[in-house]
Amino acid sequence: MRFYDMAPLAELERAAGLAEGTTARVAFAPEVDLPLLLGQITKKEWVDSIASVLSDQVPQMCARQLGMALADAPFRADDAVVTLLRLVRRHMPLVLVTNATLELERDLETMGLADLADHVVSSARVGVAKPDRKIYEIAARRAGTAVSRCLFVDDRLENVEAANSLGMTGVHYRELADLQKALSSVLDS
Repeated sequence: MRFYDMAPLAELERAAGLAEGTTARVAFAPEVDLPLLLGQITKKEWVDSIASVLSDQVPQMCARQLGMALADAPFRADDAVVTLLRLVRRHMPLVLVTNATLELERDLETMGLADLADHVVSSARVGVAKPDRKIYEIAARRAGTAVSRCLFVDDRLENVEAANSLGMTGVHYRELADLQKALSSVLDS
């Protein structure tokens, strides 16, 4: 649902002599990323962790600049997905389940999406991240329905498989048509 503009970061990586994507690989390694997603560290502490790892490859100041460029990457919502979700919400509860930071609420406000979902289950707020089964169970409870009546959509196959193993209907999102097809029976009614 959210797209990040990584072009400024890629430019900084090239200038530092790093392969494009190096910073993201460091930042999203579980040992660096998971504490942020579980709300155990702040974004500043995450950047410190990224810079610490990258400082083996580039000077500390450059490593910090790369970490900040990733942490502050501009983002936008996918308007087509948001439109579909707003239509679906007219027919059933909509729960946003996301591995996110403690800044999620501010980010949703920034994108004009604070009212998009009936409930938001953020990993940083509940202390558990996808694909842990507990986050899906929390989402079903907040939706007020049985797990077997939930449709879960995600761009990561491992998260979809985890939802399926719990009894949810899972959809692996790769393009808008995947979501449109999954929601067709709801939207046609």
